[in-house]
Amino acid sequence: MSQNGSCLRRVAACALVLLAFGGAARAEMADSGRVRAVPGARGEVLLSLAPVVREIAPSVVNVYGARVEQRAAHPFMDDPFFQQFFGEGGFGVPRERVQRSAGSGVVVDPAGLVITNHHVIAGMTEVKVSLSDRREFPAKIVLSDERSDLAVLKLEGEGPFPAARLGDSEAVEVGDFVIALGNPFGVGQTVTQGIVSALARTQTGISDFQSFIQTDAAINPGNSGGPLVDLDGEVVGINTAIFTRSGGSHGIGFAVPSATVRLVLESARSGGGVVRRPWLGARLQAVSQDIAHGLGLLRPLGALVASVDEDGPARAAGLQPGDVITSVAGRQVDDIDGFGYHFSSRPLEGQVSLSVLRGGETLTLPLRLTPAPERPAREPVTAGDRPPSPFVGATVVNLSPAVAEELAITHADSGVVILDPGASARYGFRTGDILLSVNDRKIVSTRDFDAAWRIAPRVWRIVLNRQGRVLRTDLAG
Repeated sequence: MSQNGSCLRRVAACALVLLAFGGAARAEMADSGRVRAVPGARGEVLLSLAPVVREIAPSVVNVYGARVEQRAAHPFMDDPFFQQFFGEGGFGVPRERVQRSAGSGVVVDPAGLVITNHHVIAGMTEVKVSLSDRREFPAKIVLSDERSDLAVLKLEGEGPFPAARLGDSEAVEVGDFVIALGNPFGVGQTVTQGIVSALARTQTGISDFQSFIQTDAAINPGNSGGPLVDLDGEVVGINTAIFTRSGGSHGIGFAVPSATVRLVLESARSGGGVVRRPWLGARLQAVSQDIAHGLGLLRPLGALVASVDEDGPARAAGLQPGDVITSVAGRQVDDIDGFGYHFSSRPLEGQVSLSVLRGGETLTLPLRLTPAPERPAREPVTAGDRPPSPFVGATVVNLSPAVAEELAITHADSGVVILDPGASARYGFRTGDILLSVNDRKIVSTRDFDAAWRIAPRVWRIVLNRQGRVLRTDLAG
């Protein structure tokens, strides 16, 4: 029996079980207008996904990245005496090593824009893209966003290129059939199918920001960056990660929603170096059981507004501390993660309606979708290597709502934040660390830091805020 025949028989068996328990085929009209129905006859079960795959496959690509790393030289490598025996490479060990990565991607614009994962091309200096027809093109990294784990590439070749259509991840429901495409294990383009298992998954350890679509469609190494497609042939997600104990697929895969893909793509098209996301201008916290009881709710539901910025969209919309946000644009918000799923990937400009519980009443508030402001200005400062200090190579900026949004900082409103630790990383400094004081000198602005790193004390006393925890350390000068 062929593999396709076997797969179809398994699908048929599953569908027959559904029919046995479900009786006659049922259909429901979703918000998007799409009709969802259980197969009503054996002929429907035997229908093929081949037309969908045929449509999407030409836009699915392989992405290859490379960077050259310098290896430490052997102390005798340049000695002419040893070179006559071992050659200029020195004991047969090359001075350079090429680090490579491989993954998948999908063309989303006939002009040659490709979406893939950030982790596929992170740190790479050379990127090539291979199309399904075996044409290969060098590609330029237009934008790479670690928070969403998405990157946008531009093919350096003459188009037009076969492009996939972006679908609406907001219309996806648990139970919808989906198809995952990519190039797992480097064996060539493959297709797997499954269903959407869950939405707004956040506790994945993949990202501190993103909410994911969970699917049981097999996603294997090399599938990263490939598309997750609905039965209309539209991309509803970008395959990103799996939960596994063996390295293979266990039916728990995660994809970045297409709403986030669209936001990143628009940022790339506008020429920005970073992704511009809508800013709420308020801090949220979970709704406890006691708060839910006080509001007359049967269970904890929504996101509680803990505080509101003085000058932000939330205050302008009329949000107040104590309000509970229960929906975004008509989409129910179960918790803070659900709010982020429906709000953070919305396009900028225009407005969105929030449903809010206040004093037992439900209010509808229009909120403007604007990016976070860069106030105060960044005013970056990079520490030099003279005099010697633990901050050598570190670049710091003033913390603003824009910087906080960029680095996913929710535990501070002001101060000086490490944007790039540079060589200071060997002392344990990280991107996102907020400097509070250096040698008992309070650090309020980058000018304070610029003065502090130039001093050469015998002992460096440093206090910083890392993800809400105050850390103190003493380093020898």
